[in-house]
Amino acid sequence: MPVVVGVCFKKVGKIYYFDPAGLDLQEGDFVIADTTRGIELGQVMTEIREVPEEEIVPPLRQIIRKATTEDFEREENNRQKEEQAFRICAEKIQKHNLPMKLIEADYSFDGSQVTFYFAAETRVDFRELVKDLASTLRTKVQLHQVGVRDEAKFFGGLGMCGRALCCATFLKDFEPVSMKMAKEQSLFLNPIKFSGICGKLMCCLKFEYPIYKEAKSRLPAVGSTVITPRGPGKITEVNIIKETLTIDLGEGIIAHYHASEVEEDKSLSQQESSSDEGSGMDEQAVAEQSTHPMQMTCNENNFEQSTGCEKCGLRLVNEKLKEISEETGTQKECSGLNDADLRI
Repeated sequence: MPVVVGVCFKKVGKIYYFDPAGLDLQEGDFVIADTTRGIELGQVMTEIREVPEEEIVPPLRQIIRKATTEDFEREENNRQKEEQAFRICAEKIQKHNLPMKLIEADYSFDGSQVTFYFAAETRVDFRELVKDLASTLRTKVQLHQVGVRDEAKFFGGLGMCGRALCCATFLKDFEPVSMKMAKEQSLFLNPIKFSGICGKLMCCLKFEYPIYKEAKSRLPAVGSTVITPRGPGKITEVNIIKETLTIDLGEGIIAHYHASEVEEDKSLSQQESSSDEGSGMDEQAVAEQSTHPMQMTCNENNFEQSTGCEKCGLRLVNEKLKEISEETGTQKECSGLNDADLRI
């Protein structure tokens, strides 16, 4: 396996692997590395170690050297140039009347390129702006549009928990967050309640989702029947964190038990499940019957022995037929029957 060292170039940024090139590097050291953007100053975040080939994005570039005093002075000079470039770019954006919000200016270590990051609600045609900036700054200019999450990561802030934003303190990558994760954690399905300052669903929903998912697979579901020390009851509420159950024991008695104190009554649950399936079939039968004409006639002698009318497959399930036959004679008319009197 290849030997690599992890280097980060921005605060709370991604970690990239580099070939240490035989240098003795420790975590926290500053180094000069050869990157896709050119020569950059970064900080070692992981010590030298072996990693699988599939974790490396080729080509594997090298560490040039450890950072020197002159390198730090150049980096400080770049920071001053970035402040000036930021003001110039903001003025040019206003001049060209472009609907974009400037976030950051970033000079490469060798000063050969400056990258501007901006946010906008729609796609922006900034070609004329790039030409204007290049002629003013006398260097290569690039503009990158970022999303609302990257904007929040750059500016930082406090979440509704009162702590600094996860993305601005330790979160390296943005992983997708869905409403399903909020539902699994029994949160009110109101996005306003669990959205971050960026307007997207809070990243912390992703952190606890596996725990809730695993716990729900172990605990009985709401509505299931369990056996408690005081007898059988039906679960009305489940507390995932405490692993406690609120159980209705009947006659207005509500009890609270830890999940380890009860046992799921599988026999009752299966009976309830089968009864639900049966009722579902009856409802389906009634729905199908309603699609047929309710007017049908059958011969008196044949109806009692037959499985139903040849026209719609309906037959009687009680003595209602005989009552009708006494009034109407030998012909049995089903039009006067209720849906509950009929089945397939």
